[in-house]
Formats: sequence, structure tokens, C-alpha cells
Amino acid sequence: MMKKAMTILRHEFLHTIKRKSYILITISIPLLLILAFVIYNGIQRWAQPSTPDQIYIGYVDETDIFDDYHSQDNVIFNEYDTVDSAKSALLAETIDSYIFIHSEYLEGRQIERYTLKREIELPSSTVSSVKNFLLDNLLTESVSEQILNRAKIPFAPISVRLDTNGEIATGQDPIAMYFLPYIFAFLFMFSIFFTSGYLLQSVSEEKENRVIEILLSSVSAGQLLVGKVLGLGAAGLLQIAIWLGSVMAAAKFAAVNIPIFSELSIPIGTLFLGIIYFILGYLLLGTIFAAIGSIVRTSREGQSWSSMVTTPSAVLPMMLMYLITTNPTHIASRILTMFPFTAPITSMIRISGGTLSAWETTVSLLILTCSVALLMWLSSKVFRTYLLMYGKRPSIKEIIRSIRSA
Repeated sequence: MMKKAMTILRHEFLHTIKRKSYILITISIPLLLILAFVIYNGIQRWAQPSTPDQIYIGYVDETDIFDDYHSQDNVIFNEYDTVDSAKSALLAETIDSYIFIHSEYLEGRQIERYTLKREIELPSSTVSSVKNFLLDNLLTESVSEQILNRAKIPFAPISVRLDTNGEIATGQDPIAMYFLPYIFAFLFMFSIFFTSGYLLQSVSEEKENRVIEILLSSVSAGQLLVGKVLGLGAAGLLQIAIWLGSVMAAAKFAAVNIPIFSELSIPIGTLFLGIIYFILGYLLLGTIFAAIGSIVRTSREGQSWSSMVTTPSAVLPMMLMYLITTNPTHIASRILTMFPFTAPITSMIRISGGTLSAWETTVSLLILTCSVALLMWLSSKVFRTYLLMYGKRPSIKEIIRSIRSA
């Protein structure tokens, strides 16, 4: 029995990985990452204007306070006696902009800035330089240099989250908390659904073209079901491996320009659990899709039926992803972790963020495994009963009756 099932497994695996759609979908992630890397580097090198060695900012001071500390990093402040002279210098492009410090500045009057450039908001470098210029002149004679430097950067916190016991909680890394969950959720969702979709398409098309009759003359319905499910599952695992490898390689290249990506890593435990959840999630959907393929008359009809399964499995975890990542102990997060159809994606979101406890993992995997076993038993009955039945599609009541009598 296993020999024939392995023959079908090998055939389905090789046939699937040679499909144009499979190849295009599999290489799409690496190609998109390469394209994003090229575009990012192109913008960095060519689109962004080069920063000049020195930036000149003019100022008109009616308070007679700001007459020192004209140099701030790469910014030079030039004082002008009147607004007209500062404006002339701006129009002559000898300065990049100028500010007007009103005589009532100390009473709360705002500083006005003038420039020739179109700007959505003030450049952060300009804001920082002007702020430091004002602070140096306002406070240097009143406070020490240490206090002055502290006043320039009064608040740059390092936020540390504690657990309910007052200990430092795990999962402090923002990359692990937000970036990895999104990666895992999307990659696992697409791979599980694409692979399960191939299974549905394969069964329904073979039934529609009556190829299934030839196959069943050599193998049993059980051998055919096992071989197809495992063969397409192996293709899905290969797809996941390529995608994860591409993401990790892209993170290494991106770390050169974006240092935060240098911290991106996938722990062995997370990868191991990810493979388990992928296999169980695929088996859960795959067996249902195989049963659907044996019932429907055409592959197009099967797609509409399958949407009733895939929609809640994917939509709910993705809609509630922010809640799951920020409040993993919420009752909704725990329900989605335990519910078989949403468990694979929800659990991977929480595992990659380090928020899934050991007991929740155990219970979730136990429920998912039992659900897979039950659905495989039910689906095998449906698969065996309706695989060679053509014409009118059976109703739900007829399917239930057939399962009871099978």
C-alpha cells in the first residue's frame, strides 16, 4: 500500500514543482525582495540630493541675545541686521533659509522661518540645528555645559516591558514582535492555501476529465488520497524553505543600510514549531479540499466551496493581527490559537513574537492534531464515496448520510 502511495507522492511532488504557476509564485518573493533592494539603493544613491558640506542659515535678531555659537555641526548661522538684507541673501542663494527672531521672542512670540524650497515639513536636521543654536545662546551663561548638553536631548527613553511578576519580559525586540510575525503569517498563509488549492484543483480536474477512473483501477482511494496530500505538502514545504531563505538573505543585505535588520534571526525552536504547524495546517485544509474536489463537478465550482474554508482561516488572524501581537493574552488571541482552522497562522504570529506559552502550544497542537485525524477520517469516507460519482452534486444532508453509512 505504501509503495503505491509513495509513487503517487513522488508524481504529485514533481508535477507540482514543474507547474508554471508554482514556479512563478515561488520565485515571486525572492524577485520582489531583489527589486525592493535595487529600488531602495537606487533611491539612496541617485534620487536623494547630496547633502552639502556646509549649510548656511541666516537670522535676524531683534533681541540682541543670539550673537555667539554660530557654528552647529555642519550648519553656519549668519547674522543680518535687517529682514531685507536676509531676504536678499536668500534670493541670491548665499544662504539656504533665514529665521526672524522677534523682539518679543522671550515673551512667547514664535520664530518665523523663510525659505525658497517647497517643503511638506521642516527638515529634522534644520530643526535640530536651530534648536541647539538657540539653546547655546540662551543658556550657556546660566548653566553648566553638562546641563546644557542634557537640555538638548532631555528625553531619549529605552522602553523595557515587565511581565506580571515584575521581571523583564521576553520578546523586547521590535523586529521579533512585529516584523517576524507578519513574515510568518503571510508566508505560511500563502503557502498553505496555494498548496491546498493545487490539491483541490488536481482532484477536481482528474474527476472532471475522468482520469480518476484510470487511477483507481491501479490504486485504492485511500492510497490516492495519502499520496496526493503528502506529495503536495512536500511541495509546500519546499516553497516555504525557499521563501524563508530569501527573507533571511535579504535581511543580511539590507542590514548594511538598515542596521535594525542585522538583529533579524529565526530561532531553531520557532522554525521547528513552524514546520509542525505548517504540516498540520496543510493536512487540515488539504484533506478538506480533497474531499471537496471529490464532490464538486468542476474545479471552478470547487474554488467557490473552498473559499468558505479559507476565508475564516486567513481573514480572522490577519484582521486581528495587531491585537494578537500587542495583547497576546487577550481572550480573542487565545480562542484563535485553539480553534483548529485559525490555529496555524495565529500560533505562528505568537510564536515568532515570543508570546505563546508552553501550555498553549501543547493544547493548540493537541487540538489541531485531533482535528486533522478526525477530518482525515471523514474526508476519506467522502473521498471514497463520491470520487466516481458524476452529475448532480450531493447536498449537505446526503454527504452526512453517506459519512454515517460509509
